[in-house]
Amino acid sequence: METLYTLPDGSLAPQCPTLIEDDRTGMSPETLKRAFLDNLFYLQGINRANASPYNYYVALAYTVRDRLLHRFLKTVETYKEEKVKVVCYFSAEFLMGRYLGNNLVNLGIYEEMKQAIEEMGLDFDEIIEQEPDPGLGNGGLGRLAACFLDSLASLEVPAIGYGIRYEFGIFHQMIKDGWQVEIPDNWLRFGNPWELARPDESVEVKLGGHTEIYHDDKGKDRVQWVPDRRILAIPHDTPVPGYKTNTVNPLRLWKAEASESFNFEAFNAGLYDQSVAEKIDAETISKVLYPNDNTPAGRELRLAQQYFFVSASLQDLVRIHLRTYKTLDNFYDTAAIQLNDTHPAVAIAELMRLLVDENGLDWGKAWDITQKTFAYTNHTLMPEALERWSADLFGKLLPRHLEIIYLINYFFLSDVRTWFPDNDELLGKLSIIEESGWGKQIRMANLACVGSHSINGVAALHTELLKKDTLKEFAMLWPEKFFNKTNGVTPRRWILLSNPELSALFTEKIGESWLKDLNELRQLEKYIDDPEFCARWRQIKQDNKRHLAGYILKTRNVEVDINSIFDVQVKRIHEYKRQHLAVLHIIALYNRIKQNPNIDIVPRTFIFGGKAAPGYFMAKLIIKLINSVAEVVNKDPDVRGRLKVVFLPNFNVSLGQRIYPSADLSEQISTAGKEASGTGNMKFAMNGSLTIGTLDGANIEIREEAGPENFFLFGLTAEEVYAMKARGYEPMHYYQNNRELKGVLDRIKSGYFSHGDTELFRPIVDSLLYDDQYMLLADFQSYIECQEQVSEAYRDQDKWTRMSILNSLRMAKFSSDRTIREYCEEIWKVKPVKIVLED
Repeated sequence: METLYTLPDGSLAPQCPTLIEDDRTGMSPETLKRAFLDNLFYLQGINRANASPYNYYVALAYTVRDRLLHRFLKTVETYKEEKVKVVCYFSAEFLMGRYLGNNLVNLGIYEEMKQAIEEMGLDFDEIIEQEPDPGLGNGGLGRLAACFLDSLASLEVPAIGYGIRYEFGIFHQMIKDGWQVEIPDNWLRFGNPWELARPDESVEVKLGGHTEIYHDDKGKDRVQWVPDRRILAIPHDTPVPGYKTNTVNPLRLWKAEASESFNFEAFNAGLYDQSVAEKIDAETISKVLYPNDNTPAGRELRLAQQYFFVSASLQDLVRIHLRTYKTLDNFYDTAAIQLNDTHPAVAIAELMRLLVDENGLDWGKAWDITQKTFAYTNHTLMPEALERWSADLFGKLLPRHLEIIYLINYFFLSDVRTWFPDNDELLGKLSIIEESGWGKQIRMANLACVGSHSINGVAALHTELLKKDTLKEFAMLWPEKFFNKTNGVTPRRWILLSNPELSALFTEKIGESWLKDLNELRQLEKYIDDPEFCARWRQIKQDNKRHLAGYILKTRNVEVDINSIFDVQVKRIHEYKRQHLAVLHIIALYNRIKQNPNIDIVPRTFIFGGKAAPGYFMAKLIIKLINSVAEVVNKDPDVRGRLKVVFLPNFNVSLGQRIYPSADLSEQISTAGKEASGTGNMKFAMNGSLTIGTLDGANIEIREEAGPENFFLFGLTAEEVYAMKARGYEPMHYYQNNRELKGVLDRIKSGYFSHGDTELFRPIVDSLLYDDQYMLLADFQSYIECQEQVSEAYRDQDKWTRMSILNSLRMAKFSSDRTIREYCEEIWKVKPVKIVLED
């Protein structure tokens, strides 16, 4: 007779098949079912009669987290016992995406969990959709950090991510009357079942005040920082599992709280606001991702955020190191710290402070440790995007660090004077301190270069341009410091989780090995002329397009043709990314239809998504232009549905998982020489999208891997852009000599897309005609002609399918696993560590 187990809701489940499994760790559907109902009942006090879909999500999340925790604790324990060197990834952003589906995939129990949930009569997909996207990042910088954490764990590399536990993300984007509207992204309003608060490991972070010189017990001059504020940094750990490994690395995010959150004396005096003022002030630091820095208060808050998380993280690492070793002389043997752009670059000054002021090391020894510890990733070629902070602000907020930076700069420039005497111009370019009309500025990129043993770009072209232009003086000084590490993305989230039908096809043909080595997909090229394989490929793409079309209809009330080209550009809205060049193409097609309503045109659905920084007027105006063009084009009877334009609000990881598998054409059309790498271009190509793009960022390498014949190339090269600007670029020349371009801009100027308002889009038109910093008009004709090649290729579905397949199968170079292996071997000098669980 079968033994039954009584579930918390009173129902019965068979027990025999899983009798020996622990309800916290077992993986069979029956054990998962029991654990799920236990977590619904005992952790939330809810039974099935009263449970909401969100209650089910929380129960499911805790069920999955239980299965991570023993791996997580064993991982941390193993690192401590074996005294391993740990990669410490310092990043202001970690755009993780939803945890639940990804964790199920990496644990290898996605299907088992789905079976368990559906056997209870519940909708698994509906439960998955209850999870909010964590508001911990915004763009490619943060998503790269998330992909790297996935690969580090999947490759069994000891690692920890360090950042800020933002209470609110950058913002939740809504579209009202075509304009971006920002509302709070309160992603933590119902809590976060994935994180583990560690208040016992909190550290104190100082701000403001002044410094004092004193004599230590050996009679040496020392400096003491006397702050006027002390903030408590409370760590919250999120387990990050590798794909089908026992490795679960921590993502440690810091929450800011006041060291004394309530002033009882002020409260008793009736000063109620003052009684909680310190708490409010402190918590502001971890409140919002990227506060608007258009004001002095905003700039001060952003610098405080950056210092807050690097100080807390370095104090944490020093504490961990000293648990095992009595000295910090070998600190760099236990921590390899990667600075993800310049946001955490103040860490260089902070580590010097900790070593010299707090632990009594001599300056020279401390500087040697610091340089051997840090490596710096640059993410921008635009000098204006390299962070600078006023010395006055630094002195106000971080007085000791300003002194340390002056000392670092003094010793550095003394060396440079020795190496290159009588070269004041070189000194001025290398100096960490910039003298300008705005007063003294701290150049954070220069600090990162001086204080790190490695400097890397994120695509081959990007790294070359860093060495030739943006950081050329440092490359001349230290060529051995420069590396290229072309970015990558994790195939687990961006193929397996996002595109299950395509993943199933891959696995059916070659097994699961491709998920750990994307090179394995090249085996599938033998099916390139197999009619059955190609037909199935097309069907998978159509199914994905149908799902996205349903989402568009539901959320935007726009009906789109799944047989049209899904022409997609989703990324941060910025003039250099040139979303408005794509809009000029849409208007050109629209003008052709208006001139000849019966024109033979390949139907297209243009899909845009992305956020504009709240203070970036031109980017927000571009969003308004996209939506205004959509309003006209989508309703015009002459168009007859051949063109549709859709802006999908609040682009994030979850929306990306819908979009990337559904796209036919990936728009990667930034001005050559402006995009560091891009990672969306990789996600599109992995899912079989064809790319139209310039020779910019990783586009160059994608084209090399896919084959030039499988890439739609247009536009000026970076060298041609620089040469044209050096000669004196005149955008008006293109307007006056290109009839179609003139017609496009004239239609915008006329108020056609703005209900007769000729002023609304004047800033865009004027910027193109009289400045055109990003060379849209110079590239317009090449772009239009290339888009005609796209249309012709799409008419031949057999040819298009072949190109799509080859794009997908040849993207192994762009797996973040490859990127991380290169970092480990060439920069961090770390090796994998096997985590063994007890039976």
